[in-house]
Amino acid sequence: MEGKTYPRIYLAIDNCFAYKRWTRPEEWCSLIAQLGVNYAEASADTELDPLYMGAGYLSDWIPAVEKAAASAGICIANLYSGHGTYTTLGLTHTDLRVRRRMIDEWFKPMITGAARLHAGLGFFAHAFPHETLQNADRYEEMAGLLRRGLVELNQFASSCGCGVLGIEQMYSPHQYPWTMAQTKTLLRRVTKESGRPFYFTEDLGHHHTKFQRPPEDMVRNIKTVSSAGQNPLPRGLWLGSDRAFALAEAGAAGELAAELDRIPHLFAEEKDGNCYAWLSELGCYSPIIHLQQTDGHTSSHLPFTGELNQWGIIDGGRVLAALKAAYDRPEEGQMPGRCDAVYMTLELFTGAAAIPRDVLEDIRESVAYWRRWIPRDGMYLNELTG
Repeated sequence: MEGKTYPRIYLAIDNCFAYKRWTRPEEWCSLIAQLGVNYAEASADTELDPLYMGAGYLSDWIPAVEKAAASAGICIANLYSGHGTYTTLGLTHTDLRVRRRMIDEWFKPMITGAARLHAGLGFFAHAFPHETLQNADRYEEMAGLLRRGLVELNQFASSCGCGVLGIEQMYSPHQYPWTMAQTKTLLRRVTKESGRPFYFTEDLGHHHTKFQRPPEDMVRNIKTVSSAGQNPLPRGLWLGSDRAFALAEAGAAGELAAELDRIPHLFAEEKDGNCYAWLSELGCYSPIIHLQQTDGHTSSHLPFTGELNQWGIIDGGRVLAALKAAYDRPEEGQMPGRCDAVYMTLELFTGAAAIPRDVLEDIRESVAYWRRWIPRDGMYLNELTG
């Protein structure tokens, strides 16, 4: 393949590390430049959220960011949603009024702001309530509700000149999409129905294996849970629906197997729990890849320090090799066009009690680690992988 068929790779950082500490644009822009990063992702948590800040503040925020970024010599590549909207039902709220408020008063101002900064927008701002998970048809209806909202937003982004939009993949059944199959379906349908490519964000820590269907022998050997607590179901066991758990407690193995067949939407495949599998299969549709060190079981958004890298599963060389594998695969029909630029974005969370000096030192070490793999921004992926 020619080099030009691979994307250009950029190292970026989400400014969520600065929230509640270095909140003015001139502060976090200057810090990002000092840390050795040239591209920023601006989080709604760092004084950007439209529902908290208001239209007047945001109108002034845009030129302030443009001035600060130019002064620091960095580029605002993307805007991103934060914890505030992550904790809500948001785009799939059970009340239409809340869904419209999210679209009109949160998403559209964010999209407009991204357009003014010549940036893209990534986000996750919804969830399915527990009752929805109990019925496969209801679950599909909720997925359709989400898709229609995304179509409207993608079309709005096109009308105002915003860069690419992408939804973040998650790792539990009430946070759709959380499997590769769901993600492919969503990207295809939103792209087709909106008439504009729609993408996703791969987060290296958003993968868990505990939501797989239990083995058949475990189901066959399920025992009744007595009133005295004998044969209790093991903690961490995932059976999907409330009815499945009730059948398991009753020892009704035959009915339980039938119930598990009824709720396939609540189970992941083994590959869905592997970030390298996601990168190898779908990485070419992810314009933003969130970088965090992880043990593969938690999403703590840890830095890439020498100590943490000893036990963490995220390795820069493996990440880039897996991403290249996605570009080497045959193209799939009806998917959005493959990304020609990928922002490898450090998304490092910090605790309220963390010492600021330590926070910055951990980030410097993380940047130094990733500069081993991305020594210069804008290099082609195949150049970085040899």
